[in-house]
Amino acid sequence: MILVTGATGNVGGEVVHALMNAGQPVRALVRDPAGLPVEQVVGDLDRPSSLAAALDGVRAVFLLPGYPDIPGLLRQAGVERVVLLSSLAAVSTDTRNAVSEYMIRSETAVRESGLAWTFLRPNAFMSNALRWLPQLRTGDVVADAFGDVPIASVDPCDIAAVAVRALLDPGHEGRVYPLSGPERLLPAQRLAILADVLGRDLHFHALSDEEARADMAGRVPEEYIRAFFSFYSDRTLDESQIYPTVEKLTGTPPRTFRQWALAHRAAFARDAGPA
Repeated sequence: MILVTGATGNVGGEVVHALMNAGQPVRALVRDPAGLPVEQVVGDLDRPSSLAAALDGVRAVFLLPGYPDIPGLLRQAGVERVVLLSSLAAVSTDTRNAVSEYMIRSETAVRESGLAWTFLRPNAFMSNALRWLPQLRTGDVVADAFGDVPIASVDPCDIAAVAVRALLDPGHEGRVYPLSGPERLLPAQRLAILADVLGRDLHFHALSDEEARADMAGRVPEEYIRAFFSFYSDRTLDESQIYPTVEKLTGTPPRTFRQWALAHRAAFARDAGPA
């Protein structure tokens, strides 16, 4: 049995479906029951004591980062292998910021657990474009921060494909895998691709740093605002690198942003419900 945490999220949901397609027994850890086609167990990663039922009979875990007692979670009987969804923030040149801190803390806890482990360090997700949905439902202009930062973003489906190989196959123990898509794009270039897929005339407005800070204030914790500006304004994190990892481990080239946009075109329909 393989336990997938974050099973209703962008990456966790893809891991669930990929394991199902591989014919593997899957259990989804959820905070609230959801419409998933696999066994679900309610639990809270912030409270390892609540996870006894979720971990019963589990030999491998797909684990999200950032929880306060990962050692307590991993000491549960029976778990042999952990694949941690980490981030390149774990090796950012500014390791004091909030995102890097919890990624480093999570990786350290897993390393010290005594279990077989694999770390996935993806670039930013292609699915981050879904944050443009509210603007696209009310108009044809998308305003966003860091318009001059190119990113080789990665499809969560490709992250899941690598995760499944690390969960099922030998030879991935103690490995750290950086993951990317096949192309580096500016936000305006991603929006232009999305516009073509949707058949809409869309325009990108790059927010100044002052505008971006004001936009984030009140909805993003201040420590994370500082982390994002460290990464993308001070350039302490480079997500423009293209890595061969996805194709090397899965035998399939990573998906382009156009492929991701085509697969998620329905989510951007003007009459679609809230994301």
